Amino acid sequence: MFTIKSQSEIDKMKKAGEILYETLQLIKKNTVPGVTTKELDRIAEEYITKSHAFPSFKGYDVGIPGIDPFPASICASVNEEVVHGIPSLKPLKNGDIISIDVGVYLNGFHADAARTFAVGNVTAEAQKLIDETRQSFFEGLKQMVIGNHIRDISEAIQNHAESKGFSVVRDFVGHGIGRDLHEMPEIPNYVTKRRGARLESGMTIAVEPMINAGGYSVKVIDNKWTVVTVDKSLSAHYENTVAITDNGPIILTRF
Repeated sequence: MFTIKSQSEIDKMKKAGEILYETLQLIKKNTVPGVTTKELDRIAEEYITKSHAFPSFKGYDVGIPGIDPFPASICASVNEEVVHGIPSLKPLKNGDIISIDVGVYLNGFHADAARTFAVGNVTAEAQKLIDETRQSFFEGLKQMVIGNHIRDISEAIQNHAESKGFSVVRDFVGHGIGRDLHEMPEIPNYVTKRRGARLESGMTIAVEPMINAGGYSVKVIDNKWTVVTVDKSLSAHYENTVAITDNGPIILTRF
């Protein structure tokens, strides 16, 4: 079951979203050949904490025996890494693409967003993947109106991505968000048999297309967090936290 937020609660999430947006802008500015993802993580954590907020992902525990809490403030997923990349000391190279996923916790509420950035000069195909992954979110956004169902969002995202020759990851989905980082309902980026929840005013959801240049099959590597494409094709990620309102959807993490 999902929770309905009051306007004051949505306003609190928007303040978290503002910090998150500025964090992503700062990371984008510093995403250059030679920088390490560990350094990008340091930059993000420093900015979030200086803003009197807390990085939602730091120490996040999935509650599964054998999987340690997430060790960083950002997920930094490079090239064939889809999501949940752990920051490291390996420098980024010219031509890489990197997906940065960030969560911010402020005044009892979370915001969650992701972007994929080009590192230096990338191929036309890599840039197309980045651009169309972003656009697939905005196609989904058109369906985030009261009375529609989750499946309407999913269908719009899938149709756009596949029309551009890409595939949609099935194993990971978007989610509700608020007092908890992950709430109901789940938001698949592909069509399922179920229509899903009917959208209501006051719902807050994190919608996050994860799109691959090759096939949609993925696997988790030995660190038990990082997800990669099975065929080693590039993957991109774009996410925003959105409030469903009487006046249409409001993006809380983009200004």
